[in-house]
Amino acid sequence: MLTNNRIRVLVVDDSLLARSLIIQGLSAHPRIEVVGYAINTFDAKRKIPQLNPDVITLDVEMPGQSGIEFLKEYMPLHPIPVVLCSSLNIKVFDALEAGAVDFIRKPAVPEEHDAFTTVLTQKVIIAASAKVRVTRKGAPSAATAARAPLATIGASAMNDVIIGLGASTGGTDATAEVMRRLPKDIPGMIIVQHMPPGFTKMYAERLDRLCQMEVREAQNGDEIHRGLALVAPADFQARVVRVGNKYKLACTSGEKVSGHRPSVDALFQSMSETVQCKMVGIIMTGMGQDGAAGLLAMRKKGAYTIGQDEESCVVYGMPKVAYNIGAVCEQVSCDSIADALVHHLKKLN
Repeated sequence: MLTNNRIRVLVVDDSLLARSLIIQGLSAHPRIEVVGYAINTFDAKRKIPQLNPDVITLDVEMPGQSGIEFLKEYMPLHPIPVVLCSSLNIKVFDALEAGAVDFIRKPAVPEEHDAFTTVLTQKVIIAASAKVRVTRKGAPSAATAARAPLATIGASAMNDVIIGLGASTGGTDATAEVMRRLPKDIPGMIIVQHMPPGFTKMYAERLDRLCQMEVREAQNGDEIHRGLALVAPADFQARVVRVGNKYKLACTSGEKVSGHRPSVDALFQSMSETVQCKMVGIIMTGMGQDGAAGLLAMRKKGAYTIGQDEESCVVYGMPKVAYNIGAVCEQVSCDSIADALVHHLKKLN
């Protein structure tokens, strides 16, 4: 519960320089009160009951106990929204899986400080109203969760489908939960996940290890085909284009769309304008409305559209707007999205 409408923040970082930057930046915002700091997770565990923060900013790599270990131990008992502040590190995704709400890359040079502070402030404000998700015990592996091959219903039908999926806050783990439940021969997919530069390649590699289908970070001109999921690269817009009788992904620099690059709206809108075969659009957890208008355009062109429901969202923003404007054919929980998708695909004979 926020006190006097101000968000109480505890900063946990072993670096004096990082702590100072974060404290100074967050304290400048009228809605945020930095109530204290901790130099490691042991210090944090002592101070959290005393300071009662609404949000914690947490470094991932710290001496003694890592941020990941802290999340796995502490979050199930005392769920508090956590925003990770980390260097370019694959372990960020382990921390997100352990229950952190969002993450931001620490600035590498002083010129990045202002932009870092602006984005971190936004993420802390979003986290304050986010739904904290504790680590799921015994989450299904790719091997146990994957469904039976779709090849039994006809390769021609499945080759004639393109799937777009968009997510933001809370989406890295939620998208992984959907993808790991899908079969190897899934129709070609494009994933837009709001993420800082440098992380989309690592995220794609992580999904590739978890999932049955091939997953990789998209490059400009990649062909969209069955059994392949392409993750839109950070800081580029990803749009579907038609080249002859094939569909490819154009990854280009350019203006932000709906406040983002990559933008879910940019992807979905391109699909509605370009794709002449069957389409599926999926919109998942995230703040704001990116993707809602594009999903509506897809549905008007005959696409089957799925929205994540409120209960399973970390932030019920993007899916809510999409649902409210009539862009969603079916709204289901995160754990049911793969089933809903496969059920729909099996009807495409």
